[in-house]
Amino acid sequence: MNRLRMVVEWSKGSSFRYAWKDGNLALVAVDQPAPVNYGLIPGLINPADGEEVDAVFLGPPLPPGTQVEGEVVGIMWLADGDHKILLEAQGQGPSPREAQELLAWFHPSRKPLLLGPQEARDWLKALLRG
Repeated sequence: MNRLRMVVEWSKGSSFRYAWKDGNLALVAVDQPAPVNYGLIPGLINPADGEEVDAVFLGPPLPPGTQVEGEVVGIMWLADGDHKILLEAQGQGPSPREAQELLAWFHPSRKPLLLGPQEARDWLKALLRG
């Protein structure tokens, strides 16, 4: 599982957070601006919260509702199990600045750790075996 498709719900730099449900977007919050394109992987459920797996697409801002495919370049591991898969078009992984901004986006109590592509693929394989 080297490449995945995600749906953008929250565009990099935007305060407007949407939720993707049944193929439609609905505005759910106005929040701090997102440091990355944030969304979900349709149809892949995370047992930690019973919702679709959260995903991040690195790079320039993408409009909400955009479906984009990228290479799995890492995972944002969180103590509560609500991990985030990191995707990117070129597969180079986050820059040091992107990594710092992403880690700072999560509350320290969630103990965020940025892990590499192999850890991400291992976690995804475990979900699929689930």
